[in-house]
Formats: sequence, structure tokens, C-alpha cells
Amino acid sequence: MTMTNTYTSKILPLLAVSVLAIGCKQSQPENLADSANSVHESQPQRDDNRPNIIYILVDDLGYGDIGAFGQKHIKTPSLDAMAEQGMRLTQHYAGSTVCAPSRASLVTGKHPGTVQIRGNYELGTFLDEEEFGQMPLRPGTDTIGTMMQQAGYETALIGKWGLGGPGSYGTPNKQGFDYFFGYLDQKQAHNHYPTHLWKNEQWFALDNEYLDTHQALPEGADINDPQSYKPYQRDDFAQQRLADDALRYIDENQHNPFFLYLSFAAPHAALQAPKEEIAAYQHFEETPNVGGEQRYMPVLQPKATRAAMITHLDRSIGKVMRKLEQLNLADNTLVIFSSDNGPSWEGGADLTFFDSNGPYRGYKRDLYEGGIRMPTIAWWPGKIAANSQSNHLSAFWDVMPTIAEVGGATLPDNIDGISFLPTLLASDKQAKHQHLYWEFHNNNGEHAQAIRFDNNEGQWKAVRRYNEKFRTNPPVELYNLSVDHQESTDVADIFPELAKHMVELMDNSRTHADIDSWNFDYWPDKH
Repeated sequence: MTMTNTYTSKILPLLAVSVLAIGCKQSQPENLADSANSVHESQPQRDDNRPNIIYILVDDLGYGDIGAFGQKHIKTPSLDAMAEQGMRLTQHYAGSTVCAPSRASLVTGKHPGTVQIRGNYELGTFLDEEEFGQMPLRPGTDTIGTMMQQAGYETALIGKWGLGGPGSYGTPNKQGFDYFFGYLDQKQAHNHYPTHLWKNEQWFALDNEYLDTHQALPEGADINDPQSYKPYQRDDFAQQRLADDALRYIDENQHNPFFLYLSFAAPHAALQAPKEEIAAYQHFEETPNVGGEQRYMPVLQPKATRAAMITHLDRSIGKVMRKLEQLNLADNTLVIFSSDNGPSWEGGADLTFFDSNGPYRGYKRDLYEGGIRMPTIAWWPGKIAANSQSNHLSAFWDVMPTIAEVGGATLPDNIDGISFLPTLLASDKQAKHQHLYWEFHNNNGEHAQAIRFDNNEGQWKAVRRYNEKFRTNPPVELYNLSVDHQESTDVADIFPELAKHMVELMDNSRTHADIDSWNFDYWPDKH
């Protein structure tokens, strides 16, 4: 059996299986440069044999939402096979606990205290004619796209962007991506059956009538009658469009090194999926979601629909992996999979039933582990040991330097991240962060900070939360994750000096943000 057909050989028997056993031993070459750039005889002949890189990001998927990380109800055979053929990163963190700042950290290599975008700063509305996007990245920003362009890679973003709306200086084509197809405005990505996507900077029509995904079932409607939900159904599924375009892109660029950022918008609400995918989960006991406000739109079978969204993602990712094998590109392509933040209750999702945050406390919009610790897999046949696992501490701002090292790109100055390629290749030369820092700001006057700091006495996590309604200094919460991964026992009173040190780290880990609501100047002690 050749190395390049291992994924297919694993995935075919797994199409009816949802959970795999994952091992943890690693054994890999020590010369990173040689192992990152060596090419197997099975690769297609091309002038530039540097590795291809595909980074797959999904939206609002929890740590426990896929089989390889413990999910029992949702079938994810492709991702489970990817984990069996690659490495699970069990302490890899998002750039934030909501979409825009997390993605900004990913594409700029900056941590949440220095990144330009530190919150979901929305412009415009959900209406097509008022699609203005979010606060855009500034012109001249060093991004993962510009870095790989300068290194001679073909670059593409297929999927959700959220860092600059139509006509702004933050659009993907202006931020380092030669090709773009997907959602510019993350609000538009709340609808998986939209009227349109964007191809580069041009409107690309889909075969859907406009649908408001933030509306309730009319008063008096029968919540148990499938006919009540017909007005909210459409046919042209955007996530399928994205998956198909990714396959086309790989086909057309197989003869040159490429960097593909494949950013699916599922399973973010609204809960929507093709009927045939939902049919596979008819055995769930359901309570219909009548919609309205943060429960988005009416859904007859919210459990089945969310499960179907994740299985559809899994199926799409499996097609990408098999495409790489069919083109003999697998041995020369690094694929990384992750999620942008923790799972959300929005749209009627039942996170308790699915145990979506796994063993951790918190969800989307929390800086507890469940809001920021992501199910992350790295796959590279012949380079990354199969069935391996790493607890190396890493985060989204480490992805840019990792990809730079893989592709031989020049890393911009003032990047906060550290390459974790040594970890992927099982080298003992892995540099480590002294600590990891996060902050969170929402539009309701709620703010939070968190810091992760490990020493010989434990894996320490500090969190403090503040609401502008209460003009008092927030207390610091301190947890020892090595014995309390659920962050259930606050030990700040037991270790007051350590708690004080963590607060100092928080205060010293950030720069002043451009947007006033992304700062902490209103705290009495000016933190």
C-alpha cells in the first residue's frame, strides 16, 4: 500500500462508523527542513515542489463535536480517519471566543491583545442591500495571504471571511488572496441558503429567494406540522458550493504550490442542512425551535439539523482529502483542521445533548476552556506520525509562523506566534510561549480577559469578567487546569500572589485598541 492511498483505505470502512480509537505515540525525523520539503516519487512532476498547505476552519464547532474528540451522536468518519492518519492537537486554542477577532488573529499572527480586530464590530444589517460587513483589516496589513503570495504560492480563500465587507480595503483580494469565493460579511453567513456569495469582488448569484433567518414561527402555527416550516426551506446550499469550489481549485492548481484557506460557515446558526442529510438523524427525540432573536429561524428538528450540518462538513472534508490522493498530492500537502471558537446555543442547538464542549466549561462568548479550546487535527502522510497526539500549548496566532516554516516564507516582523512545526514532526526543538492571553468584548457591555500560564506546579488559567453596568473592579478567578480542567474551583484566595501575577500579565499583554469599546479604560483601576 502506498502512502498516498492510506486516507482512502481508512475512510471507506469508516463510512458507517462514528468513533475511532486514538493513540498517542509519535516517531518522526528530526531534520525539520528536510522532512518538510522532501518529496515522494508519487508526486506529480512540477518545477516547484514546495508543500501545498490547506487550512480548514469551521464555525462554532465545539471540542466534543467530532468523533475523534469524543462525540457519540454525530457521524464524522472523514475527520475521524484524518485524526487516525495524523495528529490530534489537544491544547490548541482559538484566537478569540467569537468569529471576527478569532479569524483576525489567525490571518495576522497576532494574539488577542495586539490584533487589530478585537470584537464583532458590525457594519450594516442583514439585508442584501445593506451588506457592509465588519470592521475591515487596515490597508497594508501583513497577512498569511500576503506572506504566502510573496513566497511565490498561489493563494485562495474559499468560504467565510468576516474581516472586510464589499468595497472595503479589507476584502480578501486586497489582503493577500489571489482568489476568493464565499461570504464577505459574516452576518450574511448566518444564512446557509443565501441569495448570493462573492467571487473575488463580484456578486455571485445563488438560486435562492431571500430568507430572513432571524424570525419566529407565526402565532397560531402548528409547531409539529412539517408544512409550517416549508416557508423557511431553500435549495441552493452554500456549504456545498464552497466544497465543490475547493475541489475545482485543487484540480486547477495541482501543478503549483498553493495555500488554500477553506473556511466553512457551518455549523454556525441558522440551523439549516440538505433534507437528505437530516434524514440520517430521524431517531433523535426533538423539540421544535420556533425561532426569533438568537434562536434564529424556525426549525422542526434542531438536533437532527445540527448533526446533519456537521456530517455534511465531514463529507466535504473527506472529498478534499480523497482529491489530494487522486492527484498524488497527499504526501506533499499539509492539512490542518480547526474551529474558530466554541459551540453556540443559538438557533436552537442542544449542546447538552451533544456534549459539544466535551469535558470543558463554557461555550462561545466564554473565555473558559469550552469557548476557546478547539478540536484540531494536522495531517501530512509520511511527515506527521499516524495516530499521534500532542498536548503542546498553541493557538491561532501560531498558525502563520507554522505555515511560513512549512512553505519557506519570510515571516513579517512583530508576529506574536511561534511555529509548532517541530511538534507536528515530533522534534524536541519546539519553542514555547511563556503564556497565552485572550480578551473578549461584546456589544452588550460585557468584557473579559484570560491568561494561560504553566509552571512546575500546574497549568494555571486566570479569568476575569466585567460588565459596564457595574463600575467595580472585577475579581480574578484562578484555576489549576492540571487538576481542574472543568474550571470548577477558584483558587485565587489560596494562591493570592499567583493571582496577582496573572493580573499583571493580563495588563501587560495588551496594547491600546483603535475602538474605544475594545479597551478597559472604564475600569476603576484603568486595567
